[in-house]
Order: sequence, then structure tokens, then C-alpha cells
Amino acid sequence: MKAVMVMFDSLNRHLLPPYGADWTHAPNFRRLADRTVTYDTCYAGSMPCMPARRELHTGRHNFLHRGWGPLEPFDDSMPEILKRQGVYTHLVSDHQHYWEDGGATYHGRYNSWEFFRGQEGDAWKGQVADPEIPESPRATRNDLWRQDWVNRQYLDTEAKQPQTLTFDAGLEFLRTNHTEDNWFVQIETFDPHEPFFTQDHYKDLYPHDYDGPHFDWPDYNRVTETKAQEQHARYEYAALLSMCDHSLGRVLDAMDELGLWDDTLLIVCTDHGYLLGEKGWWAKVVTPWYNELVHTPLFVHDPRRPDRAGTRDTALVQTIDLAPTLLDFFGAPLPPDMQGRPLRETDEAQQPRESALFGMFGGHVNITDGRYVYMRACHDDTNQPLYEHTLMPTRIRGRFTPEELTGLTLADPFPFTKGVPTLRIPAHPSPLLGPQRFGTLLFDLAADPLQEKPISDAAAELRLARLLVERLRANDAPADQYTRLGLPYDPEDVTEAHLLVHAQRERAEAGRQPAARSDEFTEGALNLRTPLAELLAEPAAADAVRRIVPGLLDTELLTVRGGSTLLQIAAFTGHPGRAQLAAVADELARLFPVPDIPDHHPSHDGEPRR
Repeated sequence: MKAVMVMFDSLNRHLLPPYGADWTHAPNFRRLADRTVTYDTCYAGSMPCMPARRELHTGRHNFLHRGWGPLEPFDDSMPEILKRQGVYTHLVSDHQHYWEDGGATYHGRYNSWEFFRGQEGDAWKGQVADPEIPESPRATRNDLWRQDWVNRQYLDTEAKQPQTLTFDAGLEFLRTNHTEDNWFVQIETFDPHEPFFTQDHYKDLYPHDYDGPHFDWPDYNRVTETKAQEQHARYEYAALLSMCDHSLGRVLDAMDELGLWDDTLLIVCTDHGYLLGEKGWWAKVVTPWYNELVHTPLFVHDPRRPDRAGTRDTALVQTIDLAPTLLDFFGAPLPPDMQGRPLRETDEAQQPRESALFGMFGGHVNITDGRYVYMRACHDDTNQPLYEHTLMPTRIRGRFTPEELTGLTLADPFPFTKGVPTLRIPAHPSPLLGPQRFGTLLFDLAADPLQEKPISDAAAELRLARLLVERLRANDAPADQYTRLGLPYDPEDVTEAHLLVHAQRERAEAGRQPAARSDEFTEGALNLRTPLAELLAEPAAADAVRRIVPGLLDTELLTVRGGSTLLQIAAFTGHPGRAQLAAVADELARLFPVPDIPDHHPSHDGEPRR
């Protein structure tokens, strides 16, 4: 038996033809659906990237106990279990987070692995001089931004792209080993994760008139760009999606050529989606985990069930089901700590999964039964108590600081830690990133599939709150999570007094309001889109901001969003409000008028940008 997993990052279900998209160019996803079971009700679990991959290895949720980090010493790793069972496991990837502090224990679980450099500011090519960077509405101009523009100089053809090299290596493994037995290869690309960087022949699939600044990497913020800029970024994502489709087609061609459909399990999946202006937001993490982010695509070909090719499955399934599916396929034992279950069981007579739990550490804790989605926020503005439970105190690109660790204590072992205590480290997420900004939300997907109209239904909320407590208990959630969420430990003790949708309705409505856009305001030579540091370097502009928005320049906002513009700070935090923004814009236009320019003013390169 053999198995292939093709994993994308930030792959949007709603932009794939098998899930109803009619404008994206993705013929190989259509072709894939003809050969596989298409799952219609698949949900992510822990977000974002590495928390999802811990679930891929362990078959249990990550987000209730800790944030982003490596595999723990007590974790059961699916590829490592396969390796011990005599199944050869191989990873090919360009996902740079595997090789950073917060992911450094994953790749070593495979027999062998290959890594290809250059994605999203990967610390790859060394260049002391600053690279040439075009004008862009992006506010986050950090080291990743600079490094990405260094790296792009070395990725000028499709053949050099990390995604292409990853699939080249995956196909090499298939061709080298297709006559052998007992192997699993994971072909994993970071695309179509931002930045949406690809070659022109994919952009040409989405022709549109655009003469604005370069824009293929949105901030994690509300949409403040113009409609034209927003649509352009969506097309840039679509172009990269089409490149992913091409790479997928290469795998399908190899499956055909090498006769692998008869004995090879194929799984095509993602970790989560990406907001492309839906709900008035870009990206993820800051917002609640709406369906655009967590209702994920999943395609599975099981050679034991060829009759299911081209069918659809409505069973409620999750990322935690992938590890047990692979172990079951190879006849390997499932560890007792694994909470997912083999996907083949969804077509057999058994009790269907009643609910799916999902979320991000310190954020909303969410549950769906397939019809309703309940997003439970913290019960007060503190979002406390909250603790990281880990033996591997690292984050994406760094370690916990000594100051953070001075407050740690030892926690009693959880049932899944094999008798090992964990470090219990106080966590203090920024209030700007907490669920208290958005409140508790409840959606009826049958009446509102796009989650545009949150409802207040005490009976439905009570049922889902009790179901949520059941899932917390089943996942061995630490006691602080119950306190943070304002829920009792026993589901039978949940009453109407614990409901939050109505109590937090006002903040929920405020959290869903769209941001002001850049083209709503008067513009001078200095304006609301001018980087704040540049704006404040002009004494008259700084004085205008102080007069119209008193206190703004003395708050922590400048530390948290120091690289932003006034418009982007307002979008992220809700302050300043629209009236103050308009007053600042008018005053800046008066103080710094736009100089007279000729009637003809071509775009940057003399031609409309695509």
C-alpha cells in the first residue's frame, strides 16, 4: 500500500470549481473531484499553520492548551508511527515554518525530507543593500517584507519557484519508488499563502484594468484599499491558485502514468483558508474564524473503495481525521490519545460526528454541528485567565523570553501527556487580537450560509454551549479555558445565565462594521495613506493630528501599529473614527495641497497594470 498527501496552505474552498466557483481557472481540481470523494463538510481545527500541522501529526486539537509551537515530547506523530511500522515516510516542502524555532520538531519525524527556500520572507538569500521595492499600500514593512523582495530576485521563472521545486521533488519520489510498497509521501507547498507571487502567464488568466500600486500581500487588517485594489489582490490570489492547480495536475498525471490509482491513497487538503475582502477583512488571525477560513476543501481517493470516485460526502469531518486515516490505511495501530477517526468510517453504519471544535489559542472557541456555528468569546474584556501548557516554549521565529518564563509553574499531567507535567506559562495576548473585540457570535448556515447576519437564539445557543462544554471536556481542556469563557465544567450546569450572544451584541455589531476606505477622503500631498512616521516628521501635520485626535500620539497604538497609516490604524483599532479621519484629511489637504500636474499622467510603467 502507498499514500500521497498533497497539502496546500491557505487554499480557499469557495474559490475551487468543485465547490461552486465559476470564475477561477482550476481544471485539475475538477479532474481531481472526478477521481475522489469530495467532502462537503470538512472543518479545520487548530489554526493557523503549525497548530494545524500538530493536528496532522497527532490527530487531536492543539489550540486549547497552547499556541504555535513544535511537537511535544509526549506527542504521537503519525509519520513516526508509520516509520516504526516499516512504512517509509518522506516529506517535500517549501513551508519555511517547519525549519524555524516554532516548527523544528516536525520534519525529523519522517524517514527523509527535502526543503526548498524562498517563500514569504524566508531568511534565504543574503543581501546587505536594500532591495528595490515598489510602491504598495501594505503597511507592514518589517524584515519579512524586505527579505521577500531580496528573495524574489532569485525567483524570476516558474522553474525556480519553491512550489515548482517542491512538486518536482515529489514527482521524483513517485517515479523512483512507484514499484516499491509501503511508503507515504507528503508533498506540501506554502502556496497559495500570501504573498501572491507568481509568473505573468498565470496572471494573464485574469485580465483586468489596474493602474494602481503593486499589491499582492495584504496586511492582516480590515480592507481600507480602494475597490480596484481589493479586486486586484483577489486576482493575484487567483493567479497563484491557478499555479497550484497546475502543480496538482502534474501529480494527477503521474498517478495516471504510473498506475497508482489501484493501490495508492491520495489526500488533497489544506490547513485553513484566507479572507480576500469577505467580511471587510484581509487574511486571518485577527478576525473570528469564519467559514471562509475554517470550512476547508478535502478530496480523498481510497483505492479500497473505487466505487466512491466522483461522489460527495456530507459527513462532518476535520483535520484531526487525517492522521488516523493514514494509520488505518497502512494497518498501523491508532494511539489512544488520537481523537480523529479514519475517513473510511464516514460511509459505514456508525454514529456520525455530532460536532466539530475549532479555534486559535487565546481566541474564540468555536463549535459547529454542520448547521449552526457558535463562536464563544471570552466572558469579559480581560480574556483571562489564559496559560500556555507546553514543554517546548518557542513561537514562530523565537523562544519565550526569560521574563515570560519567570511566572511559570508546573501543571499536573493531562491525560494525553503520558504522565508528564507541563510548564504552565501565563499568556497575555494583545487586546487588539482578542475575541473581546468581536463578541460572541451565532450563525444559522441554513438561512445565512455566508455568515452575514448573526442571530440571537437563546435555545440554540444554550444547546451549543452545552455541546461546547462536552467537547472541552473530551479534549482535556485546562481549567483556565472554562473560566476565560465563563462556562461551568459540567454541561448540565450551563444555563441561560451563561449565554453571551445577547449580552455582547453591541460589540459584535461594532466588530462587523466595515472600515473607511482610502478613496472616501480628501487627499493632499500628505494624507491618510501617508506612513505615520513620514506624516509626523512634518510639524504642521503632527500638530493637526494632535489637535483633531487628542491623545492618539501618546498611546500604545503607535507601538503596536507604528508602521501603519492613520487609515490603517483606524481600521485595526476603531480609532480615530470616520469624522475625525475626515477632519484630519481635510486639514492635511489644506496644509499640503497636491501640486498642479499635467492632464496626462500615465501609470508607473506607462501601461495599465494587471
